[in-house]
Amino acid sequence: MGTSDPCIITCAVSGAVANKEQCAGIPYTPDEYAKEVRRARDAGASMVHIHARTPEGAPTVDPRHYRDITEAVLAETPDIIINYSTGWVGLPMAERVGHITALKPEVGALNMGSMNYAKYSPKRKSFVFNFVFENSFDDIIYLLQRMNEAGVKPECECFDVGHVESVAPLLDLGVLTGPIQFSLIHGVVGGIQASARNLAHMAGSVPRSSTWSVIAVSREQWMMLAAATALGGNLRVGFEDNFYLPSGEMASSNGELVESAAQIVALAGRRVADPSEARAQLSLPPDPDRSALLAGD
Repeated sequence: MGTSDPCIITCAVSGAVANKEQCAGIPYTPDEYAKEVRRARDAGASMVHIHARTPEGAPTVDPRHYRDITEAVLAETPDIIINYSTGWVGLPMAERVGHITALKPEVGALNMGSMNYAKYSPKRKSFVFNFVFENSFDDIIYLLQRMNEAGVKPECECFDVGHVESVAPLLDLGVLTGPIQFSLIHGVVGGIQASARNLAHMAGSVPRSSTWSVIAVSREQWMMLAAATALGGNLRVGFEDNFYLPSGEMASSNGELVESAAQIVALAGRRVADPSEARAQLSLPPDPDRSALLAGD
């Protein structure tokens, strides 16, 4: 991967924490998801990262809601790469991965280590939230085995440099095979913080045969996207990570965030990947098998 390669933009349209009171553009219903993904795709996104919600807005891992949302998305945007989350606290592992095994998206997120996971407010002098995000090697291996059985490519989400290095035993065990897609996450309290220097160090730990993208939380996102573009990486934006445009104005849609990311890519002298180019770069089949998703209940 390098600056001559087209840049993949992923859009994480909703997340599982924020709500419409904080950002009106966050989708809840399948129709809202479909419209947000269409806006993101029109602006340059080639992959969508989905945390499912009930129509009332509650986060859920129920495969029925994932199916309803994804069917609506694909009806509106049939070429988009589908990527599901497995991040959750306090659920049995079978439930954390049940929507993956049932619906078989092209990509499934795989958190690569345990950590303190928090958001701190200097203004309030308190934590907005604060918990331990547990992902033991046993749990990681379980998720990988289920993804392998479903034919789903793992996206290794790494909140610190040690998480990148944690792929070594998994490769040796044969439960993970290259080329690997890494997502390098910056800005979560308890993980590595957002700076170009930290990103360069973390990206330097990624095996040469693999691909990587940056995920940066809050308004430092734009500086980190610029650094990642210059280093030859891929990008993620969306309401899961940040509500605000580079101007400081709150975005009205995920499409506006993707549009700003695409402008950064262009200013760096790169071009945005379309879904077919993204599939080739990520070693995904050119024609995704949607049969499990479209099989119905």
